[in-house]
Amino acid sequence: MIHDLSFVGIDVSKHHFDVHIHPAGESLRCGTSSDAIAQLVRRIAGLGPVAVGLEASGGYESRLADSLHAAGVEAHVVAPARVRSFARGIGQLAKTDRIDAAMIARYLVAVRADLTPYAPDRDRRRLSAISAHRRRLLAEKSGLISQLDTIDEPLVRSMIEKRLATIAQDIATLDAAITDLLAKVARLRQCHARLRKVTGVGPVLATALLADMPELGKVSAKVAAALVGVAPYARQSGTCERNGRCTGGRKHLRDIAYMAVLSAVKVKDPVLAGFYQGLRARGKPFKLAMVATMRKLITILNAIARSDPAFA
Repeated sequence: MIHDLSFVGIDVSKHHFDVHIHPAGESLRCGTSSDAIAQLVRRIAGLGPVAVGLEASGGYESRLADSLHAAGVEAHVVAPARVRSFARGIGQLAKTDRIDAAMIARYLVAVRADLTPYAPDRDRRRLSAISAHRRRLLAEKSGLISQLDTIDEPLVRSMIEKRLATIAQDIATLDAAITDLLAKVARLRQCHARLRKVTGVGPVLATALLADMPELGKVSAKVAAALVGVAPYARQSGTCERNGRCTGGRKHLRDIAYMAVLSAVKVKDPVLAGFYQGLRARGKPFKLAMVATMRKLITILNAIARSDPAFA
């Protein structure tokens, strides 16, 4: 039963972990060295039946999450924004590391049944890291190209052009690394190839979904759409009922999915383009029709991942 469990909330930072044990009410702080992590894992494992929640902190949580999983401890990496919203919802407006750890533990009590325990996937993590750096380089490239339109100083232009050449080389290196990783890991290669069979899904979207949406095929269509940020949330109160609004989600996946849908519409894919044109024919504005078609694309990909053994 849930009351037999201990719930541990861990607020993660670069130099220390703040830990709260619920319902015992104990709090402690420890370092982030390998020895400190090992000691913390042993202490948590000694609590008996336990569920641990760690705040996602840009990778600082990875070593502890891996160690907990290796020790057989149920761990969940939770979104800071959701924990903060939960804290506000129960009237906790103050925010410190110690309070955050307690809120993570209480959040875990409330939503554990809806969460998927953390399970490390080193190949997927590597793919995600490579893809993330590729996106950073593309963003830098776009900014530098824009600067070339307005800068006349020869020295600055020369430096920007050299940087752009280096970025192009780095992107090519990262693309080669992605290709090599997919070639070596049969599971990822098969999933990548299956996703690309859908019109509009190119290598960038297929790679991004494999790297940054491990939930694909393991959740409902509505949840998958919400994770990308294309699920409209109802807004109704009393007799007032307004149109749903999309919010949240993983922006970079949404941006790439937008381009995928745009491509599918341009080549007149019978499924996606037909769906889009039907919405436009009924008077729906461009943006609404595009978001709805993006949701249909994610629904299709989620169904494929759910039924294809390669995604198991």
